[in-house]
Parts: sequence; structure tokens; C-alpha cells
Amino acid sequence: MATCRRPSRAGAKITKNKMKQATIIQHVGFEDLDGFAPALSDLGYQIETYNAADNLPPGIAETDLLIVLGGPIGAYEEATYPFLSDEVSLIKKRLADGRPLMGICLGAQLIARAAGARVFPSGVKEIGFAPIALTEAGEESCLAPFNRAPVTLHWHGDTFDLPDGATHLASSELCRNQAFSIGRHVIGFQFHPEATGRNIEHWLVGHAVELAAAGIDVTELRRQADALAPGLESKAYQVMASWLSSLEDSTDN
Repeated sequence: MATCRRPSRAGAKITKNKMKQATIIQHVGFEDLDGFAPALSDLGYQIETYNAADNLPPGIAETDLLIVLGGPIGAYEEATYPFLSDEVSLIKKRLADGRPLMGICLGAQLIARAAGARVFPSGVKEIGFAPIALTEAGEESCLAPFNRAPVTLHWHGDTFDLPDGATHLASSELCRNQAFSIGRHVIGFQFHPEATGRNIEHWLVGHAVELAAAGIDVTELRRQADALAPGLESKAYQVMASWLSSLEDSTDN
């Protein structure tokens, strides 16, 4: 893999925060913050990560920022994975309290479900690097860098209806609801804007059975990740920095 240079901060407003707490809920080790981590650090967030399958610490609902990451299970499978019920309850509290909340892939599906929307199998696997199309609202959001360079990583077989009151931000050829926001404090991504391609080998190994079943060319995915990595890293930084800055602006107003 090529080594990426420090991502560009062009278009991202950077204002150093006093130290705040960003709590991350992870489902599998290789689906991490990736390209979102540098912006969080630069804007003064201390990062703590917990696995959803473990007992989440008390008081987690009061953290300054909660980010729920992806994973290879369904948001509706609490009968098989009981800890999902605790995640949904936690997310419902965040939504009720109006606290900053971000979800990626499974995390976005859990937000949609907690907000009363349906989550269900889409009938197709969307895996690999492909473009998204921004709505008019999306072009004005933190996703603006994808308007100029729309390719991103997709890795899902489920989808969701938009929650009541949510703003539709992005779609793709295979999935209409790729991103949404609820007010200024909640955002969900079905795709993976955090993924830079730097750790693609972990994804290829971790999802080896799924890739084989779907007939995905692992060598081609690796090649694309290597070629796209610098641009993906830059967009990841800009997306997170822009969204965090919008949270600061809403607090100031």
C-alpha cells in the first residue's frame, strides 16, 4: 500500500476545542475511526473506544460525542445479538437529549431504527468503491467534498427508510438512502466516509467469507484502495472536521 501524505484540510474550518470526550462504539476491530481520527484529535477530542459486545460503561450517554461504527450484523438482529437492544436504547436517549451522534453503516442503521424507521435487507450486496450522489442538502453539508470526488467505500447488504424529520443527504446507484441528518447534531452514513484504504487488508481478511460468497475480486479491491487512498484520506479529514465545526457553530448560536 502506498503511504498517504497528511490529508488536505482545504475547506474545513478548524477551531481548537477545549478537551472533549468522543466515545466510539465498535463492533469489529478493523472497522475503526480510520481517517476520522486525525480531525477528532486536531479539534481537541479525547477518544475512548468500547466494543458493543462488552458491557458499555455507565454514563456513556452523557459523553460529548458518540460515534457508532459498522459491523457485519443486522440492526434488527437483537434476538441473536442481545447487546443491540442496549445500543438502540442508548441511541434513543442521545436523540431525546439532542446530543451529538454519528453512525456509520450499522451505526447509521441503528440510528434509523432508534428513530422509528425500518431497517431491512436490501436484496443486493453493495461492496467496493463506487460513487455517491449528493442531494441539494448534501452539497451544503459536511459531505461537500464528495461532490467533487464522489467515490467512496461501500460494504453493506441492508438498508433503511429515512426517519421522520430526517434530511436526505446522499444516494448511490444501488442504495437510495446513503446518508441523512437529523437537525445539526445527528448524522448517519450508510457508506464508509471514514475509510481511507490504508487498512484494506484487514477488511479483506475479516470479510473473506462474505467476499467469496459475493464473487468479489479481492485483488481488484486492493488495487483500487491503493490508488484511491490519498483522496479518501483527504475527504475523511474534511468531512469530520466540517461536521465538528458545525457542532461548535450550533453551540455558539
